[in-house]
Amino acid sequence: MDQNTTRLLSVADSLLERVLKAGASAADVAVATSTSTGVEVRLGKVEETESSETEGISLRVFVGQRVASVSGDTRSDLQMLAERAVAMAKVSPPDEFAGLADPERHATDIPDLDLFDPTDVTPDEMRDSALAMEDAARAVAGVTNSGGASASRGTSSLVLATSNGFRGHRMRSGFSRSVSVLGGEGTGMQRDYDFDSRMHYGDLEDPETIGRRAGERVARRLDPGGMPTGRVPVVFDPRVARGLIASLVSAINGAAIARGTSFLKTMMDWQVLPETMTLTDEPTLRRRPGSRPFDGEGVSGDPITLVENGILRNWLLDTATAKELGLTTNGRAARMGAGLSPSSTNVILTPGSMSPAELIADTGKGLYVDELIGHGANLVTGDYSRGASGFLIENGELTRPVSEITIAGNLKDMLLSLTAADDLDTRFSLVAPTLRVGSMTVAGR
Repeated sequence: MDQNTTRLLSVADSLLERVLKAGASAADVAVATSTSTGVEVRLGKVEETESSETEGISLRVFVGQRVASVSGDTRSDLQMLAERAVAMAKVSPPDEFAGLADPERHATDIPDLDLFDPTDVTPDEMRDSALAMEDAARAVAGVTNSGGASASRGTSSLVLATSNGFRGHRMRSGFSRSVSVLGGEGTGMQRDYDFDSRMHYGDLEDPETIGRRAGERVARRLDPGGMPTGRVPVVFDPRVARGLIASLVSAINGAAIARGTSFLKTMMDWQVLPETMTLTDEPTLRRRPGSRPFDGEGVSGDPITLVENGILRNWLLDTATAKELGLTTNGRAARMGAGLSPSSTNVILTPGSMSPAELIADTGKGLYVDELIGHGANLVTGDYSRGASGFLIENGELTRPVSEITIAGNLKDMLLSLTAADDLDTRFSLVAPTLRVGSMTVAGR
């Protein structure tokens, strides 16, 4: 344990001691730190450089069944913070589900998941990679302008201490490169982008590849047309397929189930995906972006199957939500500011057996969507309506670009009609391949 971690644990322990002396029956403290450095360029010139460091404290205090959450930073007056939290808890309404996680569920063996890379990337190196990305993108025929390119490095850490005995620390790093470019002229101008984000610097794609791909994306989108209104199969590019599966994950979050605000609230042990598909949540995979050795309550989380052969099997649960549903936490608590809520880790959907090209060929005639506009998924009813752009699928091939269209359906029907390709991308915490929805309503121009 390094000197800084020892210091932050000392801050957490001191705060716990103060709230207990002030009249709390239980408490937990999280001290979160972050650092970031980034460089942005546009049209060959540096537009912005930035650097930041933060150290924040979130404190939950329990007085019997009453709970209050407050936040501050490591420069706060700890005694004042403790007294204010206890005073707030004493006048809060009782919450029969509030409380710390059972100590028997605490993580006792905290594994090294290889989430931190200490590589120090200098601002000059970030500038050079951003410029190289932009140059590669602007070199593609059809690209006429740049929205800019950026490179960044960041770290984050969490120290968690609870009054019933948990002490834990975790760290992660992040490195990213992104570029956005424009093609065409006037009202026919199109924009697209590409990026890469990794926890280990050596895993990043080279700037030229990212830039060239962004340029090629925007060049393919030039001179889009419309399409007639009707019902057709819709193939979701992985960039938007992840969002579709994210809607499913949000709908099986225990908090939504407890509130009754999920279209799947009565669907436990019912079919929600095709029987060929399984959806898992795996928090302890090495070098993966959603991994964590313990959750926001200090609970170790085992891998769980959310959907098994199409059948819904588990909700995502923290301690309070689990109690409300008459269940037991599965270690999916995430700290949201000063509060807690269930959250997924590494969600992985079973891939299919066809390549994306084979899936498109099998579709015959339909729509390939690679960009969505707006937030049109209603998780209470399952109704889904989004602005979209992409490409027509004709005779099993991608043909001309289309834009200014709307796709609509209901998530229950859409999810049950999915067909998956085999192109899983493990760079993301939600891993979903190219997906085809059997039929959706498409409103054209």
